[in-house]
Amino acid sequence: MTVSRLAHIPGIGVDRMGNAADAAGAAEMLRLENLDTDIPPPNAAIEATLAAVRRDDANSYLPFLGIHDLRAAAARRVSATAGRDYDPETECIVSAGGLSGVLNVLLAVLEPGDEVIITDPAYAGLLNRIRLAGGVPRLVPLQVVDRRWRLDLEALHAAVGDRTRAILTMSPSMPSGIVHTHEEWTAIVAAAERAGAWIVHDAAMERIVFTGEAVLHPASFGNVAEQVITVGSVSKEYRMIGWRVGWIVGPATIMKDIGLVSLTNVVCQVGIGMPGAAAALTADDDGVAAATAEWQARRDTIVDELSDLPVVVPDGGWSLLIDTRALGMDPADASARLFRDGAIAATPMTGWGAEDRAGRYLRFVYANEPVSRLNGLRERVRKAWLL
Repeated sequence: MTVSRLAHIPGIGVDRMGNAADAAGAAEMLRLENLDTDIPPPNAAIEATLAAVRRDDANSYLPFLGIHDLRAAAARRVSATAGRDYDPETECIVSAGGLSGVLNVLLAVLEPGDEVIITDPAYAGLLNRIRLAGGVPRLVPLQVVDRRWRLDLEALHAAVGDRTRAILTMSPSMPSGIVHTHEEWTAIVAAAERAGAWIVHDAAMERIVFTGEAVLHPASFGNVAEQVITVGSVSKEYRMIGWRVGWIVGPATIMKDIGLVSLTNVVCQVGIGMPGAAAALTADDDGVAAATAEWQARRDTIVDELSDLPVVVPDGGWSLLIDTRALGMDPADASARLFRDGAIAATPMTGWGAEDRAGRYLRFVYANEPVSRLNGLRERVRKAWLL
């Protein structure tokens, strides 16, 4: 690395797997490596975007912090789950996608060396953004209990220290698909209160839940609302990956700083994307419930196909993990064998947490392949892994 800030920032692996699958150009290849989806966005969002392409006001830098309609819709969206009313003018800004929003928040709240508590496994892109902002990830392990993920509450309590500045949460989380229980959220909030830390909540998938339980938001717990910053986007729930539009909602005391970082970083959002995003958030039927039912069916198909293998069942989200080391294979080797002998593209979780925890797993994304193509997955895996 040419600069020190990149010394501990590995790649995410998904790009290499995606490039290899694209280069192979094989129609039979199962694309389980990347968080894409084949389920279309809300029709209202598509129509609003097509109309925006021809509008001069959408072909603009202004307004720098996002159009009013989208800020109002995003503030209402977060208010509904957080149990706190947010003012769109002073407590909401639009970002160029959710992860850009996360980075801007981290740049606004971290001093070099500050610690950010995050689960293990966690999306490598979140870990790398903590490091890029000068922070230090403090990993709290997820445990496998009855083939599902649970947060290690004792480890969470022990992770809080003098340098704890933020807790970065996501529920459902990537890549595990854990959906935090009321008990887990209570412990997370207590940790934030004890540390006087921010809760930076990535809510990109909060309604993609398969348990039938209501969405839980950390700002609705106790008296911690003034310490919660929520980052959302249209990429996952609304299936609008290419729009690159997200939002940041939080108390006015920090939003000016986040807005300053936003102006200094990406400057503004995708002008022709914002009207479509606003239309998605205000649509009579945004399609999230139907899409979630389809994603759940795909999850169930993979879980059924691989029922005799060490798969950890996700309670939401777009992906699941399989412990290939329990089968005697390094995840990178397991991935290579699937690609070569099973026509399956899947990403090893190298760099997605501690090597002895996240590094045990291979990820299968089920958001982009229909059930009809997932049927027979077990035979492909058997052939590749000789199981």
